[in-house]
Amino acid sequence: MIKKHYANQARLRRHQRVRKKVQGTPTRPRLSVFRSANEIYAQVIDDARGRTLVAASSRDAEFAPLMKRGVALPEGNEAPEAIRGITGNRRVTQAYVVGQLVAERAKALGVERVVFDRGGYIYHGRVAALAEGARKGGLDF
Repeated sequence: MIKKHYANQARLRRHQRVRKKVQGTPTRPRLSVFRSANEIYAQVIDDARGRTLVAASSRDAEFAPLMKRGVALPEGNEAPEAIRGITGNRRVTQAYVVGQLVAERAKALGVERVVFDRGGYIYHGRVAALAEGARKGGLDF
């Protein structure tokens, strides 16, 4: 019998396992990541009230000028292990900028500390770049 492997179903199972432990509170909301084939999305969510506080994505109107201005990703030993060697990738750069954008918006609301919800994805590449961008933008997690 041939068994099919459905990658998104496996990711959703991993995400459910993580969500059992990771909860966003009013004092420390959850930074949730979703990554599609071409775009990346991030939300800061207060699970106690069931509200999205801020969101940012690579499709936002504010995003295009930031990408045109050019972003310097950390290189060499400064870059985290998860994004070392792939910092020239356009989508990794997009994720880094989205992380900085969501951090900027969260800080404008007074949110300084969050818990990171990787959404069932491996903490590598675009997900790690988004997290690093959020840390560089001033979020603590």
